[in-house]
Amino acid sequence: MSPSAAAPGGSRQALAAGLAGYVIWGLVPAVFILAGRAGASPLEIVGQRAIWAAPWAGLLVVIAGHGNQVARVFRNPKLLGQLAVSALMIVSGWTVYVWAVNNGHNIEAALGYYINPLLNMAIGATLFRERINAIGLAAIGLATVGTVLQALALGHPPLIALFLAVTFTIYGVIRKRVEVDAQAGLFVESLLMWLPGLGLVLWLAHAGVTKFATGAPVTLILLAMGPITVAPLAFFAWTTRRLPLSTVGFLQFTGPTIGFLIGLAVGERLTPLGLVSFGFIWAGVALFMLGAWRASRGLRLATA
Repeated sequence: MSPSAAAPGGSRQALAAGLAGYVIWGLVPAVFILAGRAGASPLEIVGQRAIWAAPWAGLLVVIAGHGNQVARVFRNPKLLGQLAVSALMIVSGWTVYVWAVNNGHNIEAALGYYINPLLNMAIGATLFRERINAIGLAAIGLATVGTVLQALALGHPPLIALFLAVTFTIYGVIRKRVEVDAQAGLFVESLLMWLPGLGLVLWLAHAGVTKFATGAPVTLILLAMGPITVAPLAFFAWTTRRLPLSTVGFLQFTGPTIGFLIGLAVGERLTPLGLVSFGFIWAGVALFMLGAWRASRGLRLATA
């Protein structure tokens, strides 16, 4: 039985797993905010995330039985170099994202993750000669208008949103080209980030500005950086093999929506023009999902 033809019970489980993964991704800003309010700096949060992601990613590799792929990467300088660049994209995105959510820019950060799938579509057409239909072009156009309006609402270009969208898109392009499974790739990336993360945390400890091990609450929050980084990937990898792409595409926007709501909950200001800009973004997202649904439906009909 193919993944798309899974039994109804399996589909419900896959939907629950996918939703759980994206909800975790959406709630990650709240964890960063809690860590920040407990006194942890953005640099310490990033460092601790790099340290504790590695063992959890390694656990995924063991469960999936992909240790041979990890060994193959370290025997291949080209693969290792590609994953080093993708690791750089991850950690740079983490740094900007953690700083943004702890400095009142949750809504702008959410904008970046809304436009990321649409940017992926444009890059796919440019680099991989993927065909964009009229719906896709309209979705990209609406997102572009929304981004311009957001710049007007902010009074400056939405640099945080654009940086997050671009770095995550570059990450996606690299991972599309690298011939290694998700779990093995993440583990190698985590290993590459582990030593710099450890060095950063030790440097901060030497400067006397770390909060790790200074109290149970903040220590537990920082320890949680590992599972909240890796668990959504496990849910995502399991879900995408069992659900249609249209459903996965719909779930993808759960994360930034939760992040957007967190921004409102902590008192971030949303101007009328800013709301209009998000209206264009959400319209582009709706078209994106419509296009994904039509493509998935066409694929199922062709298979049948």
